[in-house]
Amino acid sequence: MNDKFRQGAELIGKAKRIVAFTGAGISTESGLADFRSTGGLWDRYRIVTYQEFVASHEARMEYWEMRRELIPELLAAQPNAAHKALAGLQQQRKLQTIITQNIDGLHQKAGNDDVIELHGTNLTASCLDCGKMWPIEDIQVRLEADELDPECDRCSGAIKPDTISFGQAMPQKEMNRAFEVAQGCDLMIMIGSSLEVQPAALIPAVAAQGGANLIFINRTETPYDHLADLVFRAGCGEVMRGIVGL
Repeated sequence: MNDKFRQGAELIGKAKRIVAFTGAGISTESGLADFRSTGGLWDRYRIVTYQEFVASHEARMEYWEMRRELIPELLAAQPNAAHKALAGLQQQRKLQTIITQNIDGLHQKAGNDDVIELHGTNLTASCLDCGKMWPIEDIQVRLEADELDPECDRCSGAIKPDTISFGQAMPQKEMNRAFEVAQGCDLMIMIGSSLEVQPAALIPAVAAQGGANLIFINRTETPYDHLADLVFRAGCGEVMRGIVGL
């Protein structure tokens, strides 16, 4: 074990209340490309805001065309070593909660059962009018039949994935709980986030202000690296295996 892995293992060993904060980088090793990366979905499709989605049939069709491509990729993805390491920490009763910016459900697939999803989930979709919910697989069947503006069979309202779109308010309950658990933890492990999207990016800083140690695992620099006790510029799975001892 190299010195940095040993230091990370020691921080985990002495911690009583670990919270993880994860972004898109943890899922790239499961084959999911970062939307922002070159050639990613946001390179190939225009971003449709929440306001446009609600107001325009054409905008909804544009949005769902992108989703028709994305949904099978998300459903096929499987947890990688980093997801499994976090699940192992929860089984050891070391990890309290995962706060994630991801919509892929991979933490739950890995076995974690306390996951705060700041940007919602891709696994379900709901009617914006009456709230009826469907598994996303059911909506994908309709999309593949070229029904690119699916309507609710109960009230004819517009259906939208249960994810947070640009222009849509962040879920207040989830945000409040995320800041609460961050403030109460004694170690935060940040994995795969650029920490550029506010207000979620402030969560590791809140943990630091509460006295927590910080471990950052990200291939690129973040604006909050100076707060971290350890910074790893390597693959998420490699580092998590090294510091958790898998």
